[in-house]
Amino acid sequence: QVQLVESGGGLVQAGGSLRLSCEASRRIFPWYTVYWFRQAPGKEREFVTGINWSGDNTDYADSVKGRFTISRDNARNTVYLQMNSLRPEDTAVYYCAARNKADIVRAPVDFVSWGQGTQVTVSS
Repeated sequence: QVQLVESGGGLVQAGGSLRLSCEASRRIFPWYTVYWFRQAPGKEREFVTGINWSGDNTDYADSVKGRFTISRDNARNTVYLQMNSLRPEDTAVYYCAARNKADIVRAPVDFVSWGQGTQVTVSS
């Protein structure tokens, strides 16, 4: 089973940027899709974005579209989340997850691996 480790979280002021990384313990197979979810205190985990193996298919939650960008470097077994124009409502623990199916979904079903999460805090 592939293990995922997130990094790059931290404290940033509103309007600032952060880049999160998700490194896999081994090569992720071509039919895997990789995602970022987030969970704020007292709220359910929510879909942020997902990407397929080749990187030519992505999906974003409406709340982050135009501000966040997901990308992947398969040679490094790493997926990135570039977050720009951050808002206080983006504050959450961000989780990386992998699903062994090629289609991108927004519900957290059929996921084979989850990372431990990295905290992102945006101050106003």
